[in-house]
Amino acid sequence: MLKISSDPKNISSVESFVRDIFKEYKIKEDYYPNILISVTEALNNAIIHGNGMDTTKHVTIFWEYKRAVLNIKICDEGCGFCLDEIEDPTLPQNVVKIGGRGVFLIHQLSDKVRYLNQGSTIEMEFHIND
Repeated sequence: MLKISSDPKNISSVESFVRDIFKEYKIKEDYYPNILISVTEALNNAIIHGNGMDTTKHVTIFWEYKRAVLNIKICDEGCGFCLDEIEDPTLPQNVVKIGGRGVFLIHQLSDKVRYLNQGSTIEMEFHIND
């Protein structure tokens, strides 16, 4: 478990966190970009949107690796969100908008995504094939 305050400066700490997971479980480097981007986007959303950058609130990251599946869960202290209200960034009217691509990227790069606690928790699953 890793617990960090909701300061956007802490988003950069996710790189060493993911690197440590790769070393601990000897995961092939091929998976690193997808996992790093997904975790970074989820952490960014939790800090900025979930907790409103309130440094008195925290984001907690849990992970588990077994049977060639890496499961990462990121929880914020916010009230959550409705996935159906997120605009599709691939639609022509949204292509030039700044932001709004994090959830889309997470779904493209993860093998499975679930939202719990009304959206204040995201669970991402990555299938690691040797």
